[in-house]
Amino acid sequence: MKVLMINHFPLEGSGSGTYTKNLATQLVKLGHEVCVILPVNTTNIPQYEDVRLHPVYFTNTDAAEPEQIEGALPFNFPCFTTHPVSTVAFENLTEEQMGAYLEAFKQAIDEEVRDFAPDVVHGQHVWALPSLAADCGVPLVLTAHGTDLMGYDKWPEMRHFAETAMDACAKVICISADNEKLVRDIFPQHAGKIVRMRNGYNPDIFYPQTLDRAEVLGAHGLAYAGEEVILFAGKMTRFKGIDILMEAAARYEGERENAITVLAGDGEERANLEAQARDLGLARVHFIGNVTQGELAQLYNIADIDLVPSRREPFGLVAVEAMACGTPVVATNQGGLPDFVNHEVGELVAPEDPADLARGIVDTLDRALAAPGWRADIAAYASGNYSQAVIIRELDELYREVVAG
Repeated sequence: MKVLMINHFPLEGSGSGTYTKNLATQLVKLGHEVCVILPVNTTNIPQYEDVRLHPVYFTNTDAAEPEQIEGALPFNFPCFTTHPVSTVAFENLTEEQMGAYLEAFKQAIDEEVRDFAPDVVHGQHVWALPSLAADCGVPLVLTAHGTDLMGYDKWPEMRHFAETAMDACAKVICISADNEKLVRDIFPQHAGKIVRMRNGYNPDIFYPQTLDRAEVLGAHGLAYAGEEVILFAGKMTRFKGIDILMEAAARYEGERENAITVLAGDGEERANLEAQARDLGLARVHFIGNVTQGELAQLYNIADIDLVPSRREPFGLVAVEAMACGTPVVATNQGGLPDFVNHEVGELVAPEDPADLARGIVDTLDRALAAPGWRADIAAYASGNYSQAVIIRELDELYREVVAG
């Protein structure tokens, strides 16, 4: 089968990008042909074995010296919240820029429908780009990622994109119970198209490893002197709740004098968060910036616990990736996280509550240090339930159903 995927973001640096990359690489292993249309603002883009990429080029206006790419649109690709290499929001585009954005992707879709001749189109996000494939003559499947539903709420003038995509699709995949409820509430007339399919991690990258903690941290400029390691990884945007984590750190730093907190990621809130850390007098909180997937796997493996303090997380792939490495997770009892984070693998805490987050961190850290064998149980739980190698067969069956009509 030939699968054409369309994503609003690059395949590195965002949850939907990682999701799309994981699906594409696993589908290829099953014998399918995959093409991905995606925005990029550099010619130096990763390649994935046997996955065909169709980049639409933009200019990285966030960079001090943007790469000059022939034919690139003269602005950065738009986001729902933020991306490590773009802070432009959909609402920031002028009417002319939005027109150029849509035209560039419509041309890419038309080219691949003609040349690649897909059996099915899988659009990531219930939003603008899949709406361009509504009348392409190929069955359309959507995945609702959550940030698209945030966009639907924030920008009523753009809702027609989501509505067009939902009208045209054969099925819409929801990645959590919370995600499904939002789709049902917004599009009740399309409830019959909904399929719940849990998200999955890449088992080729995220798995238990025995690593030297000092070496891993040293690669990110951090000296290690036997401390406990508390990790956060993700985009630095408001809904991730990192400001709540800073307030929690102000509570637990005094109690855990031998603990450091490492934050991997970037985004429009990073400068504010660094200022907040200074204002709170946090002495052992370290911002290390963006990391690769391989580096992230190493960080999970050397961390004692991983944190997901989001205000509302549509799914929380980072939590599953951490668990796949055997790392206990402390997450908020909100959004998609309660679907899979429980006392077997960590702790759920109240959102927007620094005191409860600090309590959950201390309790889980104590538990992890007291029971090192716990990590193997956590990794087994993740592998048995959330490995993409298992989940991809559900998607394969869905595609076959849609293509068969």
